[in-house]
Amino acid sequence: MTHLGFIGLGAMGAPMVRNLLRHGHAVTVWARRPEALAPLLAAGARSGASPADVAAESDITITMVTDTRAVENVVLGDRGIVHGTRSGALVIDHSTIAPDAARRIAATLAARGVDMLDAPVSGGAAAAEAGTLAIMVGGSEAALDRARPVLSCYGKTLVHIGPSGAGQVAKACNQICVIVNQLGAAEAMLLAERAGVDPQKVKDALMGGFAASRMLDLQAPKMIARNFDGKIESRLHHKDIVIVLDMARSVGVELPASRAAAEVLAKLQQRGGARQDSAAIFDVLDNPPGKPASGTD
Repeated sequence: MTHLGFIGLGAMGAPMVRNLLRHGHAVTVWARRPEALAPLLAAGARSGASPADVAAESDITITMVTDTRAVENVVLGDRGIVHGTRSGALVIDHSTIAPDAARRIAATLAARGVDMLDAPVSGGAAAAEAGTLAIMVGGSEAALDRARPVLSCYGKTLVHIGPSGAGQVAKACNQICVIVNQLGAAEAMLLAERAGVDPQKVKDALMGGFAASRMLDLQAPKMIARNFDGKIESRLHHKDIVIVLDMARSVGVELPASRAAAEVLAKLQQRGGARQDSAAIFDVLDNPPGKPASGTD
């Protein structure tokens, strides 16, 4: 089996590694937090001392980290992948980052004879565990063909979008649909509640018609219960919608619904909700800044 490296062992990365191990791959892992390593080492992974060390042992090195800066650090930083990988190797980045950053990193690696795929994913931690992620791929067809046996360990839907950066463009489009839809769910649940009807029954009714969506099904119950424990942390959706708006500006497109969603997510960050579930946008709508306290004029 191809020897693999995996960097980034959070809510998404850890179950992806477990699936690779279940399929018999040798995997060397690294994470900023040592406590994230222990369960995977117990499952059969090996530990690298740095991203460069992981890459030195790997034919394919996979990254799943938070944002553009984190990808740049683990790939191009002082102890990054670029300093350990060799010509003919492959890097696959599953993070959600700016398309131009993906192209820039790919070009730097290409100068050293290393291919890169930008391959962001959708489906959340449950899909990562089940091995049913949707994967949007930018890069060469040849590199993707090489990566398919690996990606199929945790991905069900695998689509080659185009050259470097194209995967990240597709993920930005994905996040528009996800984040704007989530705001619509929050508005619908708040309106139902304020109008004096059972929002759970409204949600059940909506799921039987054209309004049905995964985000309504997943997030509305959290909004109704006001349970905002961080499963889909709002800081990540805020980061993603900022990428969307930056892209829109660069191509001269106005995205009013995305802008509205970004404003609500920004307010949630400002009130300390970065680690709360994105369903907490409901609370921003329910308790907007400047709202009079109950019983006041």
